[in-house]
Amino acid sequence: MILTVQGKPAYAYTGGKPFDPRLPTAVFIHGAEHDHSVWALQTRYFAHHGFGVLAVDLPGHCRSTGPALTAVTAMADWLAALLDAAGAQRAFVAGHSMGSLIALDFAARYPERVTHLALLATAVPMAVSDALLDAALHREPDAIDMVNQWSHSTFAAKPSCPGPGFWLHGMNQRLMERVSASGEPYLFHTDFTACNSYADGLARAAEVRCPTRLLVGRRDAMTPPRAAKALAEALLQAGVPVDTVMLEAGHALMTEQPDATLDALFSFASKAASAAQ
Repeated sequence: MILTVQGKPAYAYTGGKPFDPRLPTAVFIHGAEHDHSVWALQTRYFAHHGFGVLAVDLPGHCRSTGPALTAVTAMADWLAALLDAAGAQRAFVAGHSMGSLIALDFAARYPERVTHLALLATAVPMAVSDALLDAALHREPDAIDMVNQWSHSTFAAKPSCPGPGFWLHGMNQRLMERVSASGEPYLFHTDFTACNSYADGLARAAEVRCPTRLLVGRRDAMTPPRAAKALAEALLQAGVPVDTVMLEAGHALMTEQPDATLDALFSFASKAASAAQ
């Protein structure tokens, strides 16, 4: 679905069904150098089980017109404008990696618009090494290769994602290459700089008012489980109902553990839908 957001075309995948704002809304936000397709299995299930789905392409990523936004706060404001354009008032919001920072900032600054919040493969702060920033700026193919290797803890997917012999590394590499080719120069560096520069995460966590679930990969080399502990503590101190789901996966939770990720998200979002009725 193409929407006009802040005066420019923006794409949101609706899970194979027309978006209906009368249904409970579920929003999915991808990470750096990715697009909506990382949520393929999860979004289709949501869309065929009672939710209106909006899996976004962030500005400058594949089908959404650029330029790419350079700050997490600007991306959160863009998300608010996208919901307005879709006619959705409130939503369950899930974000992966960079998307988790956007989701967190959005939930903190637009608390009336978020029913429940899911943060996948998150870290606060989300520091990016100088070596990776340099590679993203000057040697993007090397940066893609590094991130691809660090994102996975296994060489092959389980049979349900989506079939025997499915190659996680190859799929993720081709996706990042496609996002790079279709976007503006230095997009990976723009995304990583936004993550690295976001210093408001713990302060924003203190402003969140909705139930929150953290999904972390036990073998995540990019955002290891310990990197989410300060965020969980800040949410608890703010009086937010928060729980953590640990999955046997690396950073690429949605493809390494597609069913477990879906179960954790759908069970949580269903509570939001029930509470809204």
